[in-house]
Amino acid sequence: MVAYDQENGMFASRLWWLLRWLGHDAVAVLDGGFKRWTAEGRPVQSGATHRTPRAFEGSPRADMTVDVQAVAARLGSGSPRLVDARAPERYRGDTEPIDKVGGHIPGAKNHFFQWNLDEQGLFRTPEALREKIAASVGDVSADQIVCYCGSGVTACHNLLAFEHAGLKGAKLYAGSWSEWSSDPSRPIEKG
Repeated sequence: MVAYDQENGMFASRLWWLLRWLGHDAVAVLDGGFKRWTAEGRPVQSGATHRTPRAFEGSPRADMTVDVQAVAARLGSGSPRLVDARAPERYRGDTEPIDKVGGHIPGAKNHFFQWNLDEQGLFRTPEALREKIAASVGDVSADQIVCYCGSGVTACHNLLAFEHAGLKGAKLYAGSWSEWSSDPSRPIEKG
């Protein structure tokens, strides 16, 4: 399976993660998406296409996710390292166009998912990604990282970037900021 979207891989990376979470490991993301594909003059087709259906029985891999209770239970411990994929202004709480309250989960580091891409909108090299990620999250083993965003979509872009960089084992908090911020008893940080 090759997943693609219009350009930056945001939605394609969510499909990539979902398929892997269900046990389908033969999945990749088209770097540069449909925009690059067409810019390079590659063939496209319109209209309906029909493929022979094939059975797939997924089995969710619980070890790829953490839930809100796990995040709350380890709050303040520094382990796992929470990584917020939203734009810096949303992470800081300067603006929040979707949820009722802005900010981030206390202790989280910000690694905006767009930082995974170069000036042409393609994924950076593994070496460049490792550098960018280390600058954002510090020297933490990938299996001690939990990624989140607003709703669990762009966090998957970070998870794909980690994998591309050879940093395997990071997990997803799928409920992300929307779930966390929906309960006024949960602490938030701004700035």
